Amino acid sequence: MKNSSVSLAAPTRSGPATRALITLAICAAIGVASILLLDLAGTDYAFLAAYTVLQFVALATAWNILGGYAGYVNFGVAGFFGVGVYTSVVIYKTLQWPLIFTIPLAALVTGLLGLAMGYLTLRLRGVFFSIATLAMSVVLNTLIVNWAFVGGSRGVYVLHPETMPYFGTYARYLFVVMFVIAVGSVLIARFIEHSWIGNGLAALKDDEMAAECAGVPSLRMKLLATTISGALLGAVGAPFPYFITYVDPTSAFSLTIAVNAIAMPLIGGTATWLGPVIGALLLGTLQQVATVTISSALNLLIVGVLLVVFITVAPNGIIGFIKDMREKRK
Repeated sequence: MKNSSVSLAAPTRSGPATRALITLAICAAIGVASILLLDLAGTDYAFLAAYTVLQFVALATAWNILGGYAGYVNFGVAGFFGVGVYTSVVIYKTLQWPLIFTIPLAALVTGLLGLAMGYLTLRLRGVFFSIATLAMSVVLNTLIVNWAFVGGSRGVYVLHPETMPYFGTYARYLFVVMFVIAVGSVLIARFIEHSWIGNGLAALKDDEMAAECAGVPSLRMKLLATTISGALLGAVGAPFPYFITYVDPTSAFSLTIAVNAIAMPLIGGTATWLGPVIGALLLGTLQQVATVTISSALNLLIVGVLLVVFITVAPNGIIGFIKDMREKRK
């Protein structure tokens, strides 16, 4: 007679929830260590410089979801960022909500903007799509310039308290806010890359017509990418008025923001979530060092020189260059 007893012991394998908790714990530990390290500088400027670098990490990651994974080069980064900035300004002048509520609302507004932009432009391909997104940014800039409620071309001041409960200085609080946004953006990009969404976007990037013939819902996939990318770009822009305290269309729809957001993934590598992070940390740190030691006027020069060098020497970015070197050694 066969033994029919069944073991009731639960499986011991770690599930997605466990891995997510471990990842969050590691990110929290990195955040705490970063705060302790920046405190050693003894000045708020260290936190503000780190905020700028993290801002570029989030911007580059958000751009890469559409531009890197799907291959649709979006020149309208400044438009999404600026809408996020002015969503925060409108809330500041009306509801006076704290940033913890302003950021999700800005993400919602720019996510819907990304969805609308996708419906209007994603049937275009290549340079035509890029020009359409650039035109959208110019139109949004023009609307803000002529909107008196948010200051128009004269700009508007956004004041913040000197200190924040539990955080000490407001600079430390802004750093924590941007750290959470940057980490969230990277985790979202990593999830997309390793999910069916990333597989579909990669298929569209390789050969869109072949992917459609294979059953990939191209328009839906691209709309999803534009919505997520737009929402993240707007979320990055929401704390910006509290960072610079004076906002005008020139700073909100800045050329520097647009150029960096595109150049950093190209330098780091667009094929993976890690590329934009590496590119942003490298370029962002170099720019902050140049700002302190020489002049901020060198920032775009640094981006241009590095972009030319990497396009010539490593067209697939740092990540692609490392992979090529490993393959040659085998």
